[in-house]
Amino acid sequence: MEQKATILAVDDETINLNILIDLLGDSYDVVVARNGEKALKQVAKREVDLILLDIMMPEMDGYEVCRILKSKPETADIPILFITAKTDDESIVKGFETGGVDYITKPFRPIELLARVKTHLKLSQTLQELDFMASRDPMTGIYNRRRFFDLAQTLLDTKENIFAVMIDIDKFKRINDTYGHPFGDVIIKSVVKTIARDLPENAIFGRIGGEEFAILIEDDSKLSVINLIEKIRKDVEEQEEFYENQSVPFTISNGISQKTSKESLDSILKRADEALYEAKETGRNKVCFRDT
Repeated sequence: MEQKATILAVDDETINLNILIDLLGDSYDVVVARNGEKALKQVAKREVDLILLDIMMPEMDGYEVCRILKSKPETADIPILFITAKTDDESIVKGFETGGVDYITKPFRPIELLARVKTHLKLSQTLQELDFMASRDPMTGIYNRRRFFDLAQTLLDTKENIFAVMIDIDKFKRINDTYGHPFGDVIIKSVVKTIARDLPENAIFGRIGGEEFAILIEDDSKLSVINLIEKIRKDVEEQEEFYENQSVPFTISNGISQKTSKESLDSILKRADEALYEAKETGRNKVCFRDT
């Protein structure tokens, strides 16, 4: 069963909220808030797909609520439709300038309301799908090279205790040459699935090249990161994939570096790559750390 989209209706008038619930409740999961502060709390505790936001409210008007939501990365992409009795050009323009995608006038016209909500939910879904396609590796679903570097740079600029990890599937060319590229793809997917399962949510994980992967992770402990990557190495080693009923072993080599003061992303990744090279040159299927 398809999950209903969640719509947050924000209005200080109970009668308006009741009308919105009656009009939208059969097709959508409608949650309500009677002022701006409560609206922000609702968005903080649940995923919201679209917001119907009254402009004229006491203490915090709809414009201010919209500005706050659009200033935060986690809520900036939620489509906001202003609902208002104000129809002057200045008010409408201000709504668009603060981040609203549309406006609906009071009293509500049911057909118009339903049509605008449906249109903007569909548009939002399409934009999300396009963003996913543009930012993800099509085979594995993890970040592609471009998006990895964008997100990694942001993390490096805003956090201090950052570690970089470079990962390479050992003797992958031999796997491709022996069993064929389709089976090589099976190995890549298995490795990615194992790594992603073990990583914490705050890690940035991307495919840099064919069988090469990179991770950027925030952690207060060098030992904790080393232990995490060692666990990943062991978990990959324990995986089994079969080619014509024959078990094919595969392993990964790993290099880790830690951000120093004001270090660039290229620099920290280069040191992690040097540690990876050391791991491969000294026997493979191991974890190496490079300080400087």
